Amino acid sequence: MTITTNHIRITLTSYLDQHPENKRELAIVLGLLDDGDDLTSRKTLPGHITAGAILVDANQRILHIHHNATGKWLLPGGHLEPEDGTLLQAAGRELTEETGIPPQVITPHSEVPLHIDIHPIYANPAKDEPAHQHFDFRFLFRTTADIGDLQTEEVSDAAWRNIDQITDPQLRHRIATALR
Repeated sequence: MTITTNHIRITLTSYLDQHPENKRELAIVLGLLDDGDDLTSRKTLPGHITAGAILVDANQRILHIHHNATGKWLLPGGHLEPEDGTLLQAAGRELTEETGIPPQVITPHSEVPLHIDIHPIYANPAKDEPAHQHFDFRFLFRTTADIGDLQTEEVSDAAWRNIDQITDPQLRHRIATALR
């Protein structure tokens, strides 16, 4: 069951209904959808959709992973797969794959992303990938579980961090609001 353009459009529209202040920056995504681009394919340029997870534990800490390819601490997430039926499912799949936390101990906060981030990805000659953008649909999840077996091909470490370590002020504010 593949994620459809209609599902992406509905998810994006629901997000913009809650966050109309982001309409201008997300116009590129709407335009690419209108042009008929397959934003579920990692080969689509100038960018494509990814799914991310904001996982909050019982102490209201946020899970970060150390991503091997970038060498940076990031939120869990990644590219869409053909078996993903929704963007929320893709975010949950990426979360469980990368962290080893079983899906039955993860609860989604909403079917609407908490945040959509557009960020540049640098060219990667080893993968024959030109520079492009990721349109990262980030969903909030909660858990009482701890980190499991990491997906060591992609992740070298994981850590729970306080909300004040979220560097994006908009994301930090939205997480804090959701946790109240």
